[in-house]
Amino acid sequence: MNEPVKEKERTDNKMKAKRRRLEAGFKAKVGLEALKGIKTVAQIAREYQVHPNQVSQWKSEVSRCLPEVFENGPSVQIQESEKEIERLERKVGQLTMELDWLKKKSRQLGL
Repeated sequence: MNEPVKEKERTDNKMKAKRRRLEAGFKAKVGLEALKGIKTVAQIAREYQVHPNQVSQWKSEVSRCLPEVFENGPSVQIQESEKEIERLERKVGQLTMELDWLKKKSRQLGL
């Protein structure tokens, strides 16, 4: 009569909620709005359907990173595009000189 006890398997019909992935722009928008202080954190959280702790975290993240916007010089993208423009200008100059030389030589040869 000593039968092993079978464990009950859970047959909950509840589905596990998927975790939302929010974009950086959305987080920045919410954090900046909280930083402005026009609305309370709770109002902002209700409006955007996020937890108030999350709004507070984004607010502190925005305030922490905001000075970096003004400390850094031109962004890396701008610097890279300026280098590309300089390279292309040099190439145009070189090709213009080659074209002028070829025109001169073709006139000399009567072509």
